Amino acid sequence: MADTLTPPRERQRRDAGGGLGGAWRVIVLNDSHNTFEGVAFALASVLPSTSYDAGLELAGRIHHQGQAVVWSGHREAAELYWEQLAGRGLTMAPLEQG
Repeated sequence: MADTLTPPRERQRRDAGGGLGGAWRVIVLNDSHNTFEGVAFALASVLPSTSYDAGLELAGRIHHQGQAVVWSGHREAAELYWEQLAGRGLTMAPLEQG
């Protein structure tokens, strides 16, 4: 009896972004016109599950590293959060897919 080999199935990685590839990342850039408190308030106001204290931590990371990923996930939500943060005066990098 002959053994038949079946080629392995191609595996596709699913991610938190709901599609193939990585999740969409919302990145805030450091600037010279927003205060730590203003950045923290904007982040806490827009991003789900982000407190003002967590916003302050992110503001520190943005300041010291020049940028920070503040949220990642589905594209539609990333676009919404990006627009809302930009509308509150934060300096935004283009959305990235990871």
